[in-house]
Amino acid sequence: MRALVGLGLALALAACDTSAPVKPADEKAPEAKLGSVALDAPIRALGTEPFWHVDIETAGLVLTRIDQQPLTASNKGFEANGNVAFWTSALPDQTPFKVTLTAEDCSDGMSDRVYPLSAKVEIGAETLTGCAASVEALERASEAGRVE
Repeated sequence: MRALVGLGLALALAACDTSAPVKPADEKAPEAKLGSVALDAPIRALGTEPFWHVDIETAGLVLTRIDQQPLTASNKGFEANGNVAFWTSALPDQTPFKVTLTAEDCSDGMSDRVYPLSAKVEIGAETLTGCAASVEALERASEAGRVE
């Protein structure tokens, strides 16, 4: 009889346990990706005519263009929805600065590269369009073929 009461008490206590399962300390959260590109690693969006690029890094979003001073905005993190991710910020003068990346093949129109993401950069009323990939993939890429 005691065994049955003990078993019943153990089962009742187990049913009342509302604590969440404990994750091992070495288990990482799933990596946020857009297509094959990790969103928490440095990414470069780039375009031609005129030449420009935006570096998306933890420290900030930096737009660089030929013969102009770089424009920097804080990186407040990204939002992702399906095959689109975007970063919304502002320049120091409060001009809106938004980078939108879409998981789709993209050509920059000048090279024979195929990038994994298309890019749209909006700075105030100006819109730049181009392609994007991880900085790591761009450093490994040749002048032709897929940037992976």
